[in-house]
Amino acid sequence: MAASRVRTALTGSLLFAAALWAVYLLTILIKPIVFPLLGILPRQLEGLDGVVFAPLLHAGPSHLLGNTLPLIVFSFLTLLEGVRRFVSVLAISWLCSGVGVWLFGSGLTVGVSGVVFGLFAYLIVRGFYNRNLAQILLSGVLFLIYGSILWGIFPTSWGVSWQAHLFGAAGGVLAAVVLRREAPTQRRALP
Repeated sequence: MAASRVRTALTGSLLFAAALWAVYLLTILIKPIVFPLLGILPRQLEGLDGVVFAPLLHAGPSHLLGNTLPLIVFSFLTLLEGVRRFVSVLAISWLCSGVGVWLFGSGLTVGVSGVVFGLFAYLIVRGFYNRNLAQILLSGVLFLIYGSILWGIFPTSWGVSWQAHLFGAAGGVLAAVVLRREAPTQRRALP
């Protein structure tokens, strides 16, 4: 059972990253056409479909490469909880990031980094909502390794959508709250 879950998590996370690379390679020559059509254009109706499509697009190989390793790691760890939970966390992070950029962004935005921040935030806070010591310890390890990415929620670099990072992370926290495991209720003995 555990080996099967690990195999599924590894396969799923690698396929997700491979799909992003495939999309990048397919769109490399038509970027000037595709980005304005499928990227997020803040507060413009024609940019609203970018909420769905923008995370699939990347500005260049370094942009996608910077997202690939953390995406694989965070997807793998989330997939260990099951495909349904992963899809839920992914959808909540994806939508929160995209809608946040559409409402508050400052320019054409593409990339999966908002989703990466969402998965990271989910993994960091879920143990506290689940009251699970193993998940809390894992969040500590993840924070030691990847915690510096949280600087990305601040407007520190021109051309980097801190809004996608901030709202993606908020989506990850929201996912942890919505998907928290309920503590078993204690039954009282009848007198």
